Amino acid sequence: MNIVLIGMPGCGKSTVGVLLAKALGYDFIDCDLLIQKRCGMKLQDIINTRGIDAFLAQEEAVLSSLETDGCVIATGGSAVYSDTAMMHLKRNALTLYIALPLGEIEQRLTNIRTRGVAMSAGMTIADLYAERCPLYERYADITLNAAMQSIEETVERAAALIAEHS
Repeated sequence: MNIVLIGMPGCGKSTVGVLLAKALGYDFIDCDLLIQKRCGMKLQDIINTRGIDAFLAQEEAVLSSLETDGCVIATGGSAVYSDTAMMHLKRNALTLYIALPLGEIEQRLTNIRTRGVAMSAGMTIADLYAERCPLYERYADITLNAAMQSIEETVERAAALIAEHS
């Protein structure tokens, strides 16, 4: 079984994912890095040169091709736009939504226009949050409210919630 991490950009999926994988004795996969490797460019460069739709198509292809077991998988924040990819991942996984309040996300995302976030021109972080949160809730098997928690506290709580669900 895998653990799939979903949530807004800046919620800590990659950072928590590495430490959670260590705590559980799992391997770790960062899907953003897989997309970059596959395309040979940074996420923001993919969005800038090929467009958001092409980026989302690459993300879906990468996620849908994963065949793993015993991995913590940090998805990109936009993974939930693809029902195909999410259903593929959920076949062999618990999906953990790392939830944070909008204010914390806004404080963490100081580089929203350069970090490879799939969002339309003119869209704010609040708009993105409102659009994505229902999707995260839809795909989550477990929701972890990580508000005002350190990374270590988040990892401990995630491991405990996973143990309860296993």
